[in-house]
Amino acid sequence: MSGKSIDVRVENQLVRFICPTPLDHDLVVSQVGGQRNSGVVIKVLDRPQATLVIDEEGRIVVHGTHRVEAARAAAKELLLRLGMDDSGLTAEMGPLVASFHFEKAIQLQSIAGSFSSGTSEYDDRLGCTVLTDTRHNLTIQIWPNGKCLVTDARHPNMVAMSAVYWRNIFTENRYFVERI
Repeated sequence: MSGKSIDVRVENQLVRFICPTPLDHDLVVSQVGGQRNSGVVIKVLDRPQATLVIDEEGRIVVHGTHRVEAARAAAKELLLRLGMDDSGLTAEMGPLVASFHFEKAIQLQSIAGSFSSGTSEYDDRLGCTVLTDTRHNLTIQIWPNGKCLVTDARHPNMVAMSAVYWRNIFTENRYFVERI
């Protein structure tokens, strides 16, 4: 099991786009039906499927996409609906949410404690162990069936490196449940 790669699936990639001219909240509300909410304007798109948040500085934050290309298409769609050009649009990558599976059950209570490359504790409310991976700078929620959800990651490759690292640690410490 230690030599095999782990498939990582990006569930959500947060991307912020900066326009050469900041977007006006009033225009987004009046022209494309955006909704005001706590100092930002929110617009949900069907095609491409995404939720756009226009922040206080007129930047476009795209939620609900898996790839940067899809996020850019959503931002471009909003700009086109406003009669604006997308030239000069720059992107800033935010954290992503990803998942993977160890393909073996795990003894979660055994993991709870301290590791040299992170800290972990069992979360009764979620029914999982939350591992703060300081080596790879991300957080992993681990369920008993081996399913893992990663937050605060910056790149899928970092998630994959973390998954392999922890799989090796868990294997060495015999935290995986062997089938009889």
